[in-house]
Amino acid sequence: MRVFRHHSELPATAQGAVVAIGNFDGVHLGHQAIIAEAGKIARAAGAPLAVLTFEPHPRSFFRPELPPFRLTPFRIKARLIEALGVDLLVVLAFDEALSKLSAEAFVSEVLLAGLALRHAVVGDNFAFGHKRGGDALLLERLGASHGFGVSRLTRVRGSHGEIYSSTGVRTALQAGDPLAAAALLGRPWEIEGRVLQGDKRGRELGMPTANLSLEGYLEPARGVYAVRAGLDRGPAINWHDGVANLGVRPMFPSKGSLLEAHLFDFAQEIYGQHLRVALLERLRPEMTFDSIATLVEQMQEDGRQARARLAPSAPARE
Repeated sequence: MRVFRHHSELPATAQGAVVAIGNFDGVHLGHQAIIAEAGKIARAAGAPLAVLTFEPHPRSFFRPELPPFRLTPFRIKARLIEALGVDLLVVLAFDEALSKLSAEAFVSEVLLAGLALRHAVVGDNFAFGHKRGGDALLLERLGASHGFGVSRLTRVRGSHGEIYSSTGVRTALQAGDPLAAAALLGRPWEIEGRVLQGDKRGRELGMPTANLSLEGYLEPARGVYAVRAGLDRGPAINWHDGVANLGVRPMFPSKGSLLEAHLFDFAQEIYGQHLRVALLERLRPEMTFDSIATLVEQMQEDGRQARARLAPSAPARE
């Protein structure tokens, strides 16, 4: 997949694509349906399949004071999009200049003059242009007048009628329900980053941990989770079962929240390496204990519960 950080002066091989347009935070099943539809049209037309997205997320631009809410920082989003068979990823810097483009100017300057697109695919709640002045219906009208096709997909629903949405994923994670989040995403939700040097408190307590910062991520409900984690080495990643605490460690105050993952039967030194941690099930909320001994006892019990929940024979939970 080729990645372009601009829309102007694209090579001819990056123009004339069928383009799925959106923020795609989370790359959930609804987003995947939009990209799949674009792929079907691209294959029929013999055209490249492209995704047009924006960084940072517009909400981060307009409301920088709000807590982080991203489900997939750019590195993860790009990897997930590439896995869907996308040929081109065009990433526009969402800045003041872009935010002030009218819907009509966005179409003429970005989609036509820049991408020379053949066809656009969007969700039916798509909005674009200054103050969200354009919607999917306007894009259809502009496409008809400028000679490109537009497909507008209704929001995809699950078997129980739930809408696949980034908001739904965030709500599930903040409620401490990673299983519900995974049902919307089509995969477990992950946090990834470089393993930080910590105070080695876990090692002192008999459960060494690999620590990741939550900077830039939505913070899920604090607590202890059954997880799977692996060093990010491309397709050959090896996943390890584990247990993780996500929060502020009330008995050992720290600056900001951390994800502290203990990997079962794993003894490698991995400081500075890139680790992916998938949250699979929340075992309990974050707690304060009356002694270190009580804490250690609970950590051992957390480990037993996580092993049981992650065992191949463990019953599925609705």
